[in-house]
Amino acid sequence: MEVIKTAIDGVVIIEPKVFGDARGYFFESFSQREFEEKVRKINFVQDNESMSTYGVIRGLHFQAPPFAQSKLVRVVKGSVLDVVVDIRKGSPTYGQHVAVELSEENHRQCFIPRGFAHGFAVLTETAVFQYKCDNFYAPQADGGISIKDSSLGIDWKIPVDKALLSEKDMKHELLKDFDSPFSIDMDLYPEFSK
Repeated sequence: MEVIKTAIDGVVIIEPKVFGDARGYFFESFSQREFEEKVRKINFVQDNESMSTYGVIRGLHFQAPPFAQSKLVRVVKGSVLDVVVDIRKGSPTYGQHVAVELSEENHRQCFIPRGFAHGFAVLTETAVFQYKCDNFYAPQADGGISIKDSSLGIDWKIPVDKALLSEKDMKHELLKDFDSPFSIDMDLYPEFSK
């Protein structure tokens, strides 16, 4: 696999080595050994999948400490614009984002460390989105930033005023009104510091 650094330290794009022939293709979608050699030590504990239709935007989500999650995300059907926003107080890239198209054709994945908000916009008729998490879902720790926050400068590639959002996602606050539970100097991975 090839690891592509982004403008925000810790957020990386992963391109697997795809082997194709007349039968179709094969690739390793995850290797613990290779991921830890090239990205960071990780212990994924939960896999999730969602299906969404064109115009859906999910996000921008995070879980607050001590339930913070890293995610490794990918698309197995369709295409999405995947967006990651740095919400670590004191970070030189606080409020900045990375956006990358993930699709069934490019097989790309994005790794989102703890301390970031994440969301995606569906660009095709439907999209099936899969992701690994390194902490279990904890509804009491749910948080988010509004996808309509123009200060983030995100081009969602679809009309945001017509986007399909969950009731919860319509209520997220703007970054300027947000008191982040994360800071740049926090040890967000205490389980690996022993």
